[in-house]
Amino acid sequence: QVQLVESGGGLVQPGGSLRLSCAASGTKLSYYIMGWYRQAPGKQREWVAGITNGGRTKYTDSVKGRFTISRDGAKNAMWLQMISLKPEDTAVYVCNAGGGEFSTPGRTWGQGTQVTVSS
Repeated sequence: QVQLVESGGGLVQPGGSLRLSCAASGTKLSYYIMGWYRQAPGKQREWVAGITNGGRTKYTDSVKGRFTISRDGAKNAMWLQMISLKPEDTAVYVCNAGGGEFSTPGRTWGQGTQVTVSS
């Protein structure tokens, strides 16, 4: 059974950067699509970015130009590089695997990592 574990969250000032990691154990990450989702307090879960096993990427409009998703099958991992962070990026970020389309989640979720953007 696949387990996804996120890391890299934390407190950062507006304009700062963070790099989130998603490490998989249990099987090789051969899923067609993997992605990052986020959920802010009092809000619904939001799809942030996705990547195919061929490296094609897609982003929600609010993070385009600021976030970069990547994955490495050999390292069994996925990352989300975030720059120019804004307070509205504050949320729990969760990695997901197994979706058939970019903004449609698969069944496999991590536990999440908190990102707080505040001065």
